[in-house]
Amino acid sequence: MNINDTLDALLKAALNDERLKKALLETQNNADPMADFCDIAEKAGFPIDIGEFFALNEIMCNNLLKSTNGGATYPIDDWGDAYEQFISSLK
Repeated sequence: MNINDTLDALLKAALNDERLKKALLETQNNADPMADFCDIAEKAGFPIDIGEFFALNEIMCNNLLKSTNGGATYPIDDWGDAYEQFISSLK
């Protein structure tokens, strides 16, 4: 299972489990939200490595830059933030 599949499965589980959803949403207020998010996900049975999360952000951003006509010269803020996109989907 790749990280996209794991995040999708985690989202479905969190939408059906209020305790898991609340715990994931509360990571927004933590000093290290992505690390805490990964810890909660792993304890819930959805192993996500923080390095994979950062790599996913880079891949998303790079793919968007490459798909722009002629190639963009700079990324748009928040293009590659898988954590924020997950939290938005959870809300």
